[in-house]
Amino acid sequence: FAKRNALPVGAAFRFQELMDHHDPHYVGDVGIGINPKLAQRIRESDWVLALGPRLGEMTTSGYTLFKVPCPEQHLIHVHADIGELGRVYQAAQFINAGAGPMMQALNEVTVNSSAWSKRTEQARDEWLGWTAEPAMLRELKPALNPWQVVQTLKRVCPADTIITNGAGNFATWANRFWPYAGKGTQVAPTSGAMGAGLPGAVAAKLTFPQRTVVCFAGDGDFLMTGQELATASQYGAGFVVIVFNNGMYGTIRMHQEREYPARVSGTRLLNPDFAKLAEAFGGWGRVVSSNAEFDEAIVAALAFAEEAKRPALIELQIDPQIITPGASLDQIRSNAQRSQH
Repeated sequence: FAKRNALPVGAAFRFQELMDHHDPHYVGDVGIGINPKLAQRIRESDWVLALGPRLGEMTTSGYTLFKVPCPEQHLIHVHADIGELGRVYQAAQFINAGAGPMMQALNEVTVNSSAWSKRTEQARDEWLGWTAEPAMLRELKPALNPWQVVQTLKRVCPADTIITNGAGNFATWANRFWPYAGKGTQVAPTSGAMGAGLPGAVAAKLTFPQRTVVCFAGDGDFLMTGQELATASQYGAGFVVIVFNNGMYGTIRMHQEREYPARVSGTRLLNPDFAKLAEAFGGWGRVVSSNAEFDEAIVAALAFAEEAKRPALIELQIDPQIITPGASLDQIRSNAQRSQH
């Protein structure tokens, strides 16, 4: 449908997998940390087909993409639960249907797309630009660059790798920069559940034993469910866990600096040696502090997971300043202090 009609397609929060990111019609995710250019395109659009999402806070950038309760765009809201239709937005059209039957109904629909086909190409180019190395990292030049970590994963992992994650700022590096290859390549919580990535990786590997599985986890996030490494070892689930260790609950710290700059409370973490912890559960572990070390470690981790059928863990010693792709911790604090004065 998108290809026949040259339509841009955005994926709802945590649903990036529903369209192959290599498809030229995919233009980005519509959720937390949305590309500002994509958000502006949605606000300025004439027509929006919302196929399946609830249109809650996450998918609408805090109810700012559409005017409440009556959007200025011609909004067609399709949802399987009739209770969701009209709950927040009074769309131009409500359709109580699942995504599958709806797309079957649209299967033969073709319209003249000349008015917007170039805009779709432009939106695609903007998404590609959004996945390039952030300016902040080019300026900081950290020894361990999380954007570069993802580039290495793209090089050494199969395209259909299943990526799992819990909740936290660390997940941005997967959600924004990893090219999901289509349905069945993402396991992540829409509810913001910390610790979901590791049990998700166990389940994914046991369900698809021939697929490569990589779990992104924050340090505090991992400690919510790290004991599931025992389950992985017991049942032969060989996958790779990448722990982003910055010594804090990063998302909460970010909000502390935004709202109460320089007033840090309850977000610092005294962490274990994650690599040794993985070994204690019968797995493989390595601590890295540079991209060169990661390049070597990920190859060894993937080989161990495949051959030993037990989990491999790489602990990334991340500079706490790298709190988001767009701004460092000091920049967030400085901006907040400036706005308060």
